[in-house]
Amino acid sequence: MESFHGTTILSVRRRAPDGQWQVALGGDGQVTLGAIVVKSSARKVRKLWRDQVLAGFAGATADAFTLFERLEAKLETYPGNLTRACVELAKDWRTDRYLRRLEALMAVADKSVSLLLTGQGDVLEPEDGVIAIGSGGNYALAAARALLDQDISAEAIARKAMQIAAQICVYTNGNLTIETIAAG
Repeated sequence: MESFHGTTILSVRRRAPDGQWQVALGGDGQVTLGAIVVKSSARKVRKLWRDQVLAGFAGATADAFTLFERLEAKLETYPGNLTRACVELAKDWRTDRYLRRLEALMAVADKSVSLLLTGQGDVLEPEDGVIAIGSGGNYALAAARALLDQDISAEAIARKAMQIAAQICVYTNGNLTIETIAAG
C-alpha cells in the first residue's frame, strides 16, 4: 500500500469499558517538506457531515482538502450512508482526470463503519476495526492491535498507539489530534 511521509493517521473502533461502542480517529501534527519539518501543529483529522463522520488524510494537503470537500458533498447526496458516499467518491477519484492525480489516502469512520479510501478505487473495511495510514501507519497499527486486548477505550488505544508511532517514525510527532464519536 502507498505510504506518504509526514503523517500518521489511526482509526480504532471498539467497545469501551462502559459497554458503549466508540470510534476514535487520531493524527499527528507534523508536516514535512523533504527532511525539513515545516509545521508541527497541523490538523489532519476532522469531523464532517454534522459531526457524524470522522476523516483523516495522509498525503498532499491541498489534495486532502479537495477530497474532504468531495466526501462532504457525497455525504449530502447520500445522507447517513458513509459506505455509499465513499464508493461514489472512489469512483470519481479513480476516473476523473483531475481527481486521479491527487496523492492522498483517507481513513473515514462513522457510527457503523470504518473505511480506508485510496486513489486506486479501493474502499476497504478492516476486520478488526483498526485502520492506519501514512509513514508511521504500520507502527501505529501494530501498537493499536497490541492494545486491543486491554480494557481501555478506543480513544485511549488511539492515543497510546500514536504516541508509540511518534517515538519510532521521524515523520510523526506527538502533537496529536484525536476525535471520537459514539458508535451505534
